[in-house]
Amino acid sequence: MLHPGDSISNGRRVLYIVLLGALTALGPFTIDLYLPAFPVLEEDFDTTAAAIQLTLTGTMIGFSLGQLVVGPLSDKVGRRIPLIAVTALHVTASIAAALAPSLALLSAARVLMGVGAAAGGVVAMAVVRDLFGGKRLVVMLSRLALVSGVAPVAAPLIGSWLLTLMPWRGIFVFLAVYGVIMLVSTIAFVSETLPAARRQERGGATVLQRYRSVFSDRVFIGVLIIGGMAFSGLFSYLSASPFLFQQTHGLDAQQYGLVFAMNSFGVVAGVQVASRLAARFGPQWVMAYSTAGLLLAGTAIIVADQLGLGLWGTVVPLFFFMTACGFTFPNVQVLALDRHGKAAGTAASVIGASNFGVAGLISPIVGWVSKGAGITATTMASVMVGCALISVLSLWFVVRPRTVGMLAP
Repeated sequence: MLHPGDSISNGRRVLYIVLLGALTALGPFTIDLYLPAFPVLEEDFDTTAAAIQLTLTGTMIGFSLGQLVVGPLSDKVGRRIPLIAVTALHVTASIAAALAPSLALLSAARVLMGVGAAAGGVVAMAVVRDLFGGKRLVVMLSRLALVSGVAPVAAPLIGSWLLTLMPWRGIFVFLAVYGVIMLVSTIAFVSETLPAARRQERGGATVLQRYRSVFSDRVFIGVLIIGGMAFSGLFSYLSASPFLFQQTHGLDAQQYGLVFAMNSFGVVAGVQVASRLAARFGPQWVMAYSTAGLLLAGTAIIVADQLGLGLWGTVVPLFFFMTACGFTFPNVQVLALDRHGKAAGTAASVIGASNFGVAGLISPIVGWVSKGAGITATTMASVMVGCALISVLSLWFVVRPRTVGMLAP
């Protein structure tokens, strides 16, 4: 079967990878880049840590809801218009956040920033699905999964570096400039990939029909659960690691950054290897091993902590957990989008909203499990193991790998 992207030159394909990858990263950067500034925000606005954390909750809510709107809209009117309009909203909201004189206005701006960042990842995946299919779709989506997996890990590190150069408001100026670059690049280089003949009929019922088509697919539901749980395991690590490594194990900022960088390498390696294995053996079978890896690595963290093996007893199995996440992310996207080419925007929006929405709800459980005793490797890994177990069950009892066919060439 031929796809429009098959005739694209290698140079143009590289341009799409770079630009769509940068658009995909806009969401995680919008959510995570300002996390190191929380203590400064708390002091500047003379408020509580819980109130500052609500700005993060608002961002993730805006991001999730924005994806649910942008995805179906892009299936109806094309990819370019929603992408340009919502990215422009992100730029405006970022400037508003940088100038916000009160916490209430900052919170409102953060919600709009979340909505504005929603278009990047959703439309990027939909554009890739418009252009490619089969095994080449695996390769292209693996590049986007690489960005979406590494960006949440790298963003706090970049945010910490930016705080050494500028006040916290400068972070939002940085995001506004990032958004402007993405807006100009989109206008200049991203052509419309969804021809008018392939767009859905006019009428409000078509949105419901598109949602019904993806939610009536058993395999889609299964990989949706797997993706949400893998992302939740990742965010459980992100939310707990500052306390675990800096307070419990006494690492300084540079040593903590080194641990982050090592885990980022695990995600990168996992994504790149997974794309090759999925093209050869099928994404469902790669996930059979990656979800088992999530469960085994999470369990190993708990066992090592209970045996008192210290820092390395946590760091080593944690690296394998993050690598298993890298193996999982692109295969979730491939299985979900390869089956729903006519509703790629809707399918991509559901995946993105589920990943960030579920992760936003589950990751704080680490603190709740710890209660007043402090976060340990065991409390962090307990949530990660729970997420991994749900992933394994979803794969074998909902997706059922033996019922899923191989990808087209």
